[in-house]
Amino acid sequence: MQAGLAIEAHGLFKTFGDKDAVRGIDLAVPEGSIYGILGPNGAGKTTTLRMLLGIIDPDGGSRRLLGCDDPLDAAKIVGYLPEERGLYPTMTAREAIAFMGALRGLPLKEGRSRAGEMLEAHGLGDWVDKPIRNLSKGMAQTIQLFGTIVHRPRLIVLDEPFSGLDAINQGRLEQLIREQAADGATIIFSTHIIAHAERLCERIAIIAGGRLRFEGLVAEARDRLRPQVRLRTRAEEGPWRAALPQEARRLPSGVWEFELPRSGVEPLLKALIDGGAGIEELSIERPGLHDAFVAIAGEAAAREMGAPGAAETEVAA
Repeated sequence: MQAGLAIEAHGLFKTFGDKDAVRGIDLAVPEGSIYGILGPNGAGKTTTLRMLLGIIDPDGGSRRLLGCDDPLDAAKIVGYLPEERGLYPTMTAREAIAFMGALRGLPLKEGRSRAGEMLEAHGLGDWVDKPIRNLSKGMAQTIQLFGTIVHRPRLIVLDEPFSGLDAINQGRLEQLIREQAADGATIIFSTHIIAHAERLCERIAIIAGGRLRFEGLVAEARDRLRPQVRLRTRAEEGPWRAALPQEARRLPSGVWEFELPRSGVEPLLKALIDGGAGIEELSIERPGLHDAFVAIAGEAAAREMGAPGAAETEVAA
């Protein structure tokens, strides 16, 4: 395992029946990072996480987790929030958190004390002794997340943690993830909501159809596309038109849209000014992660992920 990697996987392969669920996944998750695995439902994200954790074994490939060839050897320093949530409804919030910590070796007394502190610190002190059955779905998920981290794991694995949460609870979860990373934990989470990965992650993996389509820095994924230029001019014709790329298109509003030429913006500006274009509007926008995802994984996978701007992506950063 390379120095500085919390997770390293090479060529992970998993088949269920006659279906290849995961086909040749390579991952490298740096220690202390927030790492996102992006892909539509059914892409193989959950299967990949379960193989990394040792819940299921791969049919091919290798993985190391926190320096252990057998991921189960590191179980007590890992926190895992599965996609399928579940808490005992009669337990109080404090007891549920302490119980989950005890499953990872944390003494119950210490777990109860930490649970109370966590709930108070996040403005949830009034819920300490409330039974789980009296909590909202978002609140119950928050309690389960606290139970995932109460033993202060070095690695936190979250499978679709934002699914089903409203905007307020999504924002709280993002903040909690940042806090854990600031305390030195490594966080890896799967999601089909691109906006969360764009806000939180420095590195990502994109999986579609069980295959790894990209692994690396978010900036590297975005840099696969050229920045987009929007231009509005007073003049409709003139020698400045020769400076626009052939693929430039003019919208009904009169705005031109095109990729920034590789020569940069300075030659374009000079041609527009010298050619008497009369610049009324000029903006350059770097492609977002959603655009990069479309370019890397394809339109079909992007449609399965959901359109950007959907309600569940509208969370304050």
